[in-house]
Amino acid sequence: MAEAADFQGTPSPARRWLRRTGALLAGAPLLAGLMQLPAAVPAQAAGSDTVSVALDSLSPSAPNDGDTLTVSGTVTNNGKQAVTDAHVDLRVGSLLSTRSEIDTAARHSEDLQSGLGTEVGGKYTEDFDSLPSGVAEHFSISVPVDKLDLGQDGVYQFGVSLSGKTSAQQWDQVLGIQRTFLPWQSSEADTKTKTTYLWPLISTVHVTAKTGAGELQTPVFQNDDLAKEIAPGGRLAQMLALGKDLDVTWVIDPDLLASVDAMTRNYRIQGAGDTTAAGTHQAVAKQFLADLQEAVADKEVVALPFADPDLASLAHNGTSVTGSLSHLKDATDVATITVKTVLHVTPSTDFAWPVDGAVDPSIIKVATSAGADKVIARSDSLQETGGLTYTPSAARPIGGGTTAVVADARLSTAFEGDLTNADSATLAVQQFLAQSLALNTQTGKQRSIVVAPQRMPTASQAQAMATAITALQDSNWSQSQELAAAAKAKPDPGATTKIPSSSAYPSALRKQELPRTAFEQIARTQDKLDNFQVILTDESRVVTPFGRAINREMSTSWRGRGSAADSFRTSVESWLDDLTGQVKLIDKSETKLSGRSATIPVTVQNNLVQGVDHLVLRLTSTMPTRLEIGGKPYYEQPVEVSGGHSQSVKFSTSANANGRVEVTAQLYTEDGQEYGAPVRFDVKVTEVTPTVMLVIGGGVLLLVLAGFRMYTQRKRAAARRAEEGDGPDETGEDTPDAPHAPETPGTPEAENPEDTKDADGPGNPAARGDRLHEESVARSGEDDPEQPSDPTPDTAPESADPSETGERVDR
Repeated sequence: MAEAADFQGTPSPARRWLRRTGALLAGAPLLAGLMQLPAAVPAQAAGSDTVSVALDSLSPSAPNDGDTLTVSGTVTNNGKQAVTDAHVDLRVGSLLSTRSEIDTAARHSEDLQSGLGTEVGGKYTEDFDSLPSGVAEHFSISVPVDKLDLGQDGVYQFGVSLSGKTSAQQWDQVLGIQRTFLPWQSSEADTKTKTTYLWPLISTVHVTAKTGAGELQTPVFQNDDLAKEIAPGGRLAQMLALGKDLDVTWVIDPDLLASVDAMTRNYRIQGAGDTTAAGTHQAVAKQFLADLQEAVADKEVVALPFADPDLASLAHNGTSVTGSLSHLKDATDVATITVKTVLHVTPSTDFAWPVDGAVDPSIIKVATSAGADKVIARSDSLQETGGLTYTPSAARPIGGGTTAVVADARLSTAFEGDLTNADSATLAVQQFLAQSLALNTQTGKQRSIVVAPQRMPTASQAQAMATAITALQDSNWSQSQELAAAAKAKPDPGATTKIPSSSAYPSALRKQELPRTAFEQIARTQDKLDNFQVILTDESRVVTPFGRAINREMSTSWRGRGSAADSFRTSVESWLDDLTGQVKLIDKSETKLSGRSATIPVTVQNNLVQGVDHLVLRLTSTMPTRLEIGGKPYYEQPVEVSGGHSQSVKFSTSANANGRVEVTAQLYTEDGQEYGAPVRFDVKVTEVTPTVMLVIGGGVLLLVLAGFRMYTQRKRAAARRAEEGDGPDETGEDTPDAPHAPETPGTPEAENPEDTKDADGPGNPAARGDRLHEESVARSGEDDPEQPSDPTPDTAPESADPSETGERVDR
């Protein structure tokens, strides 16, 4: 009963000790055995960092029945211990039935914890006796497709693994793996997807607003980077070489064509400061254009507005600035002309392409404002909300006669990122093809799918794109289609047509937009251009280069390059300021004005190559009560100056009072807009008053009368000496004697008043008669001999009598 009590109740301390000791002794051998068992799972987890597998090529990318699949790449031992008994195996994984499953598998392509798939085995492996630490080994395995035991059509996971042993783990294990996708469509699909692939030929801004002064207006480039892009091996040259053999829709920025076309002739490269150097890549430019003309001769070409303006920036930050939308219209109008002129094909300008296909109502409104009725959007912006189990066709009617052409986001972004390594490029190609096949197997309905990749792919991205497109064109599930046909395809009734709100626009894209201040500067530059062009005799020499420069200021290529965009806009405005400053007024110093009226000249200088007209020069008096110009407070005169010349414009002024007056000269256009800076100068009025003129006039009259009196007295004296015969006259000749006659009063000879009285008084009639006769003779000069010293009068005989009213007085 005691035992029963112990069993049923709480065990005694002695029994508890015995149980614990027995359990420890019984478990000791088991623990010892576990310590010696291989830790399989931890070993594989550690092995994920031990060996890396790079899949450099997989050909063909989409195999058919009877094909042999060749897989090549490299394996690299990243661990500290050598790998022995190493071998590379091919593995076929499970069938992936949805596009989401492909996305998930791509994110875990190197994960050893995921399913490894079934080894192909047999002779389709490659062995390495040893793989030393830090060593990379190349492998290449070819296997007939029928040895892969592929079942139904679809997308299969396909992996390449490396297995082996290390000194710390002496058993065969998978040390590294790389998974990809193997699209398998053994025969022609009953329904093929119609696929449109856009092939963008777009570059950054290269040409400045500056041109040479000559007749040909030699363009000036920011740098020589465009020559590098179009030269053999350059990014654009590779895009051209790859695209010419593909069934694609070419999407071209006309600015690129205009820039390359300018390089076929003389062009300059901007240097330090104001220096430029001659461009030397005319031959490269000519060859590029010739190859491009051949490549697009029978292909669909879509022309973007000139310089590919940033539609989202314009919609979000530019529409509130007056005149911004007009630049988009100008850019669209010039696009067709440029493409026709350079490539000799007629492009479509019906398509607008916002950055990354991200749209909102304001972007749609701006995109269609210049005439485009189709907007290339992307499915990660215009997302499906109708619960469709498949990807619908690209075309969506969104109202107002506008069609949204919705590009597939997965296919469009498949070739972004660094694809310089063969491994990353191969994985991108296989994932692209896998998504395309999975899309086709979603439903039996035929659909039109559009792929809109990044605007400016790198050379390596373009090569991967070309590889994928080539495989797609040869596949059993896809057929090529032009963009215009995709836009006209019957839309899926279940596809969403609702444009996302402005708040849904990606913040990362919004941060890269041109700010409002950029559009304000553009508007300011346009105002200056409008004011400048009206005075030019050949406005096209200025309007064309600056109009295209303003288009370039709005380019999508400035995204992520805010400082460069600011610098470009500033350089355009500064160059325009320099040109407008070549037509100016010459500074004047103080002008002195004597008298009631005078003429003031103002000089206009034109240092431009061409002439200017339609200008008005206004001269304004700040004190019209003191100084009037043309009888008014201000006066205007038209101005026309030939290129490289100056012209003086004369203004008549009248003074009403003495003093200093500030005068302002200002040029205006004919519509009343100020042109250039004003010139201000002082006019000092020193007008002579009427009182002073009377004093001066009186003094002059007295001098004339005094001279006349002296002249008549000398004539009388000469006459008397001639009659008396006293001796020689003033000329030194002898004259007959004549009785002495005293001088009239006031002469020096009438010294004795008494003598004068006796001689001339009434008591001496004879003497008085004789004197009168002498005076008469002296006045008439009839008996005077000719005197060489006498002046020849140019008026009637002078008289000492006062002048009558209106009679001219010679002074």
